[in-house]
Amino acid sequence: MNGLMMGTQLTLTGVMRHAQQNFPDSEIVSVTADNPHHRYRYRDAFARAGQLANALQALGAQPGERIATLAWNDYRHFELYYATSCSGLVCHTINPRLFAEQIAYIIQHAEDRWLFIDPMFVPLLEALADQLPSVQGYVLLTDSAHMPDTSLPNVHCYETLIESQPCAFDWPDLDEQSAAALCYTSGTTGNPKGVLYSHRAMVLHTYGVLLPSVFNLKKDEAVLPVVPMFHVNAWSIPYAVPAVGAKLVLPGPKMGDGETLSQLMKHEGVTIAAGVPTVWLALLNYLRENNQTIPTLNRVVVGGAACPWSIMEEFEQRHGVYTHHAWGMTEMSPLGTYNSRVDDSLPAEEARRLRLKQGLPAYGVEMRIVDDQGKELPRDGIASGALQVRGPWVCERYFKAEESALSEDGWFDTGDVATIDPQGYLGITDRTKDVIKSGGEWISSIELENIAIAEPGVAEAAVIGVAHDKWSERPLLVVTAKPGAQLDADKLLRAFEGKVAKWWIPDDCVVVNEIPHTATGKVSKKDLREQFVGHRWPQEAAV
Repeated sequence: MNGLMMGTQLTLTGVMRHAQQNFPDSEIVSVTADNPHHRYRYRDAFARAGQLANALQALGAQPGERIATLAWNDYRHFELYYATSCSGLVCHTINPRLFAEQIAYIIQHAEDRWLFIDPMFVPLLEALADQLPSVQGYVLLTDSAHMPDTSLPNVHCYETLIESQPCAFDWPDLDEQSAAALCYTSGTTGNPKGVLYSHRAMVLHTYGVLLPSVFNLKKDEAVLPVVPMFHVNAWSIPYAVPAVGAKLVLPGPKMGDGETLSQLMKHEGVTIAAGVPTVWLALLNYLRENNQTIPTLNRVVVGGAACPWSIMEEFEQRHGVYTHHAWGMTEMSPLGTYNSRVDDSLPAEEARRLRLKQGLPAYGVEMRIVDDQGKELPRDGIASGALQVRGPWVCERYFKAEESALSEDGWFDTGDVATIDPQGYLGITDRTKDVIKSGGEWISSIELENIAIAEPGVAEAAVIGVAHDKWSERPLLVVTAKPGAQLDADKLLRAFEGKVAKWWIPDDCVVVNEIPHTATGKVSKKDLREQFVGHRWPQEAAV
């Protein structure tokens, strides 16, 4: 027997209409190259999205076609999110920080029809244009006064393109299973893979983000996504914020600039911000060096990599800001877990232990850990295994792939090694490809990195496995120093004593000027392993 409820479809068009009708006066503030202080309201944003949808229709864009963006977090990119997905097109956000060859591969694989690009990426696309046969034309995200000279074929100015179009658009009634957006993985091993999100998955994911145990957003807040809109839809913030009518603050191209972030937060009364650890390191450094604080900010969300305790501690002690761990991945839209505020009555060390974990799964996500034979392991916080997930916003297969990405019993392998404790808290110990196996036993690089980053003077730390004649491989600690700090490698290694098993302690420490990062801001351990492939251990050097 079926239920007797309405069959209303879950689509992003519903999010747009809800925001239009109920929160027309809520603000969107953003930084762009042609306007450092752009401000307008939801009614304006969605009216312009209607103009853009009409313009795309006039250009001949057909339902299901991919419309690509290479753009920062700003109001025009926000308009693209809704104009494409809600008109039946697929919004394909591309990470401009990827290698040029990867960008060309992604555009060809997705068969993008139109590219909407920030003017600063014009030289990049000019060099690739001959390799992009599917692309019919380019739209530069600026006004006519700031249009650059370019050799790109069939180029349009965004503002000129939409200015003559009507604001009203006949938004189609979409099937909730139809495709809404496309994102590609960062491609650290092999070619990037496309993850094609349905309207249903994205709406349910938005509900998940809004849960009180997750972002817990409210209308009277101002939200700053420092996570890029080209990276997993900025963790659904461009959908979740309009859904509750909060203010959306977009930092444009200066997402890693501590001064810009600080000023935006102060001027716009930002209450919550989300980004990767390197962003918060830059912000904290700026605030510390300039003896400043941000009175309205009450919480930050850290994802993309494990958050060092030093970031959490400084935010809380100097600024009264609570830091939340979150974990997910492109294949999960990306929300997997969220570490909500822990019980204030817990002993300090127990609270610290819980806060360093990735948190509890959001409702809609199921998790398990399995051994090499696929047997489920106990949730005791000790057993460590391959992390698998399932849920309504988890990828079933990659774009254009014929085979499913799931196990025989319907679970997606995340590629992470993790523990799950009796309370359900997830603890990521490593990526499968990054795990250190010494003498047949696993060592968690993340746990070692958290210890190292807590030491005075350490700006960033990474631990990798390097070949060893006796133990197959051993952990090597690689660190960078804070400005003006002098690091003693031997002293850093002694800092591990009594905190981890003796055989876990890295055999060597190297101080470098810079640690390489991926296009999404994570430490690139692949590049580090290549850099130190011939590393000589201290005992070898002494021979």
